Amino acid sequence: MTQDDDLPTFTAEQIEQQLAELTFDSFDQEAAYALGTLAAEIVRERGFALAVQIVIGDHIVYKAALGDVEEGTTEWLRRKSNVARRDGVPSLLVRRRAEALGEKAAEDADHAPHGGAFPIVVDGTLVGTITGSGQPDVVDHDVVVSALRSYLAN
Repeated sequence: MTQDDDLPTFTAEQIEQQLAELTFDSFDQEAAYALGTLAAEIVRERGFALAVQIVIGDHIVYKAALGDVEEGTTEWLRRKSNVARRDGVPSLLVRRRAEALGEKAAEDADHAPHGGAFPIVVDGTLVGTITGSGQPDVVDHDVVVSALRSYLAN
């Protein structure tokens, strides 16, 4: 677990820049495996208890849980991913935009506007999501963004 003093911070503007930057020319199950494995290695290197899931369409194509992730994390993965799919932006951005308006982002049984889910966009079309859950949501977001950046750099 990360100490609160060590938590990364992300503004809405920073997340919007990440969204613009982290797009794909193509994405399939092979890419999902490579990206997911890279994310899992980041989780392992950082010593976190965190689950990573990649969904293409409605199909879970990659899932890994490391470091004694709790059983309830599966629901968090689903609910965060649903936010990114519904809104086409990272789940943390949904929360940050609401906070900028002095509001609390709407949450329900199927949607959790907490950091960790990031849309996978190919040529302007949302094709899936990568989601991390198990740490404070800004850490989940940071792991996912780190994996995306590393994958896209290669």
